[in-house]
Formats: sequence, C-alpha cells, structure tokens
Amino acid sequence: MKKIPSDIEISNAADLWPIKKIAENAGFNEEDLIYYGPYKAKISEKAVKDKKGKNGKLILVTAINPTPLGEGKTTTTIGLGEALNILGKNAAIALREPSLGPVFGLKGGATGGGYAQVVPMEDINLHFTGDFHAITSANNLLCAMIDNHIYQGNAQNIDPKQIIFKRVLDMNDRALRNVVVGMGKLTDGVVRQDGFQITVASEVMAVLCLAADLADLKARLGNIHIANRYDGTPVYARDVKADGAMAALLKDAILPNLVQTLNHTPCFIHGGPFANIAHGCNSVRATSLALDRFDYCVTEAGFGSDLGAEKFLNIKCRKMGVSPNCIVLVATVRALKYNGGALVKDSAIENLEALEKGLDNLRKHIENLRGFNVPVVVALNVFGTDTEAEKALVEKACKESGAEFECSYGFAEGGQGAVALAEKVVKACDEPSALKYTYDIDSSIEEKICAVADKIYGADGVDFTAAAKKTIADINALGAGNLPICVAKTQYSFSDDPKLLCRPTGFRITVRDLKLCSGAGFIVVYLGDILTMPGLPKVPAADNIDIDNDGNIIGLF
Repeated sequence: MKKIPSDIEISNAADLWPIKKIAENAGFNEEDLIYYGPYKAKISEKAVKDKKGKNGKLILVTAINPTPLGEGKTTTTIGLGEALNILGKNAAIALREPSLGPVFGLKGGATGGGYAQVVPMEDINLHFTGDFHAITSANNLLCAMIDNHIYQGNAQNIDPKQIIFKRVLDMNDRALRNVVVGMGKLTDGVVRQDGFQITVASEVMAVLCLAADLADLKARLGNIHIANRYDGTPVYARDVKADGAMAALLKDAILPNLVQTLNHTPCFIHGGPFANIAHGCNSVRATSLALDRFDYCVTEAGFGSDLGAEKFLNIKCRKMGVSPNCIVLVATVRALKYNGGALVKDSAIENLEALEKGLDNLRKHIENLRGFNVPVVVALNVFGTDTEAEKALVEKACKESGAEFECSYGFAEGGQGAVALAEKVVKACDEPSALKYTYDIDSSIEEKICAVADKIYGADGVDFTAAAKKTIADINALGAGNLPICVAKTQYSFSDDPKLLCRPTGFRITVRDLKLCSGAGFIVVYLGDILTMPGLPKVPAADNIDIDNDGNIIGLF
C-alpha cells in the first residue's frame, strides 16, 4: 500500500474551486455570500431565511468510544458526503468548527484526513472566519460587565462568591483553571476567585449553536444565569444589560460558513461545542440550511454515540423537530481490539480473540442506536493492517446485532472509497423511522438522568451527591426542571470511569453536580471529574507546527 502524503500536503495540492462556484452549484446567488477570501464564505441572513423547502434526509454519523488510536468519524462523514454526490445525489455536509485547543494540543483538527478532507484545512483549523473569537469576546464582555456592575455599586446585589459564569479562552491552558481577579488597587475591581474554561465549553457557544435566528440568539443570551444575589435569587445576563452588546458581537458569527471538500462537495461548518462537556453538535442553523437546500445532509456528533449522538437526538433533534433517517456508526478494527485488551503497539497485529472481546463495545452502541428507532449502518473505517478475517468478524457481529455493515476507504480513496457505504445509507434512508427519545421531557431531572444511565450506559443505578441534590432542588425552584439534560462525562467509557473500557457491567454512576444553562436550554449533569479547561500534553502538536518564509503553514497534521 503506497504511502499517503500528510493531510496538509494533500490539502495544499488540492484543486480548490472558488467558493462562488460551490455556492452557485448549491443554489446560492452572489448576494447570498459574504466572502472571507476566495475559498470561504458566510451565508447571509437573508439567504438563511429564504426557505426552499427541500426537506432533505438527515444522516447522523457517530462512533464507538474513542481510543488513542482514533476512529476517523469526521473522515468517514466527509467521505460519505462526497460519495453521495458521486452517486448523483444532491448532498451537503454539516460539521463543527475546530477548536484551537485540540489543534495545538493532542486530538488534532476537525477537517477529516487523507483524501476525505474539507479545505482549505489550515484556514479552517486555525482562525477560519473568526466565529470562536467572537464567541470568546461575547463571553468575556459579559464577565467584564458582571465585575464592573459590582464595582460600580452592585445595584443587582450580586454575591461575588456566587458568580457562576466564567471567562473563556480558545486554548488549552491549565494555569487559568483557577485565578483570582481584582488584585491590585481599589480601582482594579473587587477581589474574587474566578477561572477560565475553553471557549467550546462556554454557554455562549451552546446558545449560538441552538439559536434559530438573531432574535432567539439575543433572548437566549439574556437568559444566561450568571450569578445569585445575596438572598439566593438568580441574576441573568439581561439584568446587567449585556445581552444586546453580546448579540452585536455575534451578528456575523451566527451566519453559517460554507467551504468545500476535496471533490467540491459543499460543507457547512458552524459552531463547535465539545461532546464530553457540552452538546457536541454543529449549529441548528447550518443543519437546517443543509436540509432545506439539499436532498441529503450528512452531519456528525462528537465522540462516541453515548455522548454526541445521545445529545444530538435528545437535545438538538428535539429542538429542531426533526428525526434522522439513518445513523452511521463508525468503528475500526484496531479500536475494537484495544477495547478487547490489545495494546496500542500491537494494533496492527491480527488478534481475533481481542477483537471478539472488543466487539461488545460495538454491540452496545448498535443496541443503543437501534433503541432510537432509526436504521443503523456500521461503517468500518478500514486501515491497511486490517485482515480479511478481522473484517469478516466485525461484519458478522453487525448482522447479528441488526445493523447493516460496509467498509469505508475514504481516507485512502476519498469519496470513491465510500461509494459502497453510501449505497447502503441511501437504502437505509428509505426505510421507515420515527425518532424515539430516551426520556420524556416532562419527567423529573432524576428520572431523565436515570433513563440515560440505564438505556444508554447500562448502569445499575445512579447516586447523587449532596451538592447534586441541592442543585436539583434549586433548578426545580426556578421552574426549569423540564429541560433536556446534557451529560458531561468521560468519552472513553460508557461509565463515568475512563478505565472501564469495552462494555462494562455491574457499575453505578455518580452525579457530582449539575448546572442550569438557561440560555442554551438544557441542564448540564457532571459525572466524575470533567475538566472544562484542558491542558496541553507533554508533547503538544504545537511543537511541530511552523510557517516557512513564504507564509506556508507546515507540520499541521
């Protein structure tokens, strides 16, 4: 098997079409575009509101639990979208924007890989159209207005020790997790403990991704719970008059971005909340736009189906009032062997015993997704070291679990390598489906958590700390108990313990605390020790990223 060039080498060698041509092929006019150079554009507010009524079929791509070996979910999503167009289908892709934290850290970018990429990958993975910077600014404007409000007399009677809204930065920086602000002279503000989250964990990010339009955006921003008064009553962003200015900062960021894949398939990339600490889906606006303009929309949800897909289906689809026509579950032989006890260094060696054990992880994901009453197709993202016996064993497990199976070669062959997968997906999309939620929205908070723990994780039960019980009582007192839940937990396991791989049994989960995100419209449920500001690894990707004297980015994957 010939050596494939690096992602950035493939991207730099690509024959990109002017974004105007991509837009025209997608049915957009010149006035529908706001250009960010020759290959990137935002879709105007007028065009977003100009409904065409296609009502396309929605395809969700998710994966098994992630491992250090990588599963290739985004690569498979892009290859599938390209393959649908090769088959003559009118298809678009809808993805999340990359965060600079993972780009310079450990996980990497979010533009696919090999010959299944969205381009220009270096632009998208770095500053792109500035959406994340706008979200960071809006978030931190609110923080500045909170501190200024207190300094200028504190008319809202905010208790500085009960401020719950934190500053953000789109970078992994562990030193900022806990800080003290207001140090220095009296004119430097009120001294209090504070901290930073990564931008993708900001409620402003979630608000942007769930807002239907500018009016909805402003209303949601105003509804963000920022602190409590000394008497315990809640204070919202609108109370410090921050909602209007925040919306002004986000007036361009709310517009979906249009780029292309290597074979010129249109791709809307917009928003980027993480799935282990937020809801893990691209914006409602981008997905709605793709469904309105195309016959097929291929989108993804972050991490494994126990996180991203669960939230996509129970939060985003509920909000949009849509149901996927097909769910594609991405798996790899080497990741399944890892779940079965094989070491990372032995991932290229055939090991049917470890694979058979690891298939329990795949079986559980299939079981969960079939429980949503949507057809499931397993896409085996094939590597050159996979053997025929290993592929046959995975296919057998899928068929026995009631899911269709197909190999995908998108990394090595682009869209052509995913045509067989696309044919299975098209067929699945024609099957009857009607989304069945995991829980009733009017159930109690505890009942919703228990439903996810039972039906999705396979837990024997749920334990609530004293802090969690108090927060639940506080949320119910505010009349917000009927919101969907957004679980923040490890991505590596169905449980709340990252060391329990494959399909753990005989475990309980512990709800450490909760947080009402009244602007986003969901309740975050914290399981285990979840960091909302990651740190850089010992050898970060930033070590290898550089720029030459001609301005070309090098070392970016």
